[in-house]
Amino acid sequence: MSPRNNRPRGGETPDERPSTGLDRYGLERTEEYQGEDWKVRHVAGASAAGKRYRCPGCDQEIPSGTPHLVAWPEYGGVDDRRHWHKACWNAKDRRTTKVQRSRNAPRY
Repeated sequence: MSPRNNRPRGGETPDERPSTGLDRYGLERTEEYQGEDWKVRHVAGASAAGKRYRCPGCDQEIPSGTPHLVAWPEYGGVDDRRHWHKACWNAKDRRTTKVQRSRNAPRY
């Protein structure tokens, strides 16, 4: 039995393949939020060992190694990226403008 061949058939190089929206880290998509287009990318969380992020949707910490989403305005830069819990991003249009924390939530 011969080994499996993972090269594309038809002689295509990676530059000649049609773009499917996939990038090195996963699927990237565009969504509308607050009247502008935002790029959204799923993050597995394993590559950010030791890093903690604060979700702007619930104002809670996203622990290191937790899968989450990264969103930024389409014409924004690196400083405009925000890390969201997936559920918080999906509920972003149903939230009020003032984040309500529980009594025992950290305030930092």
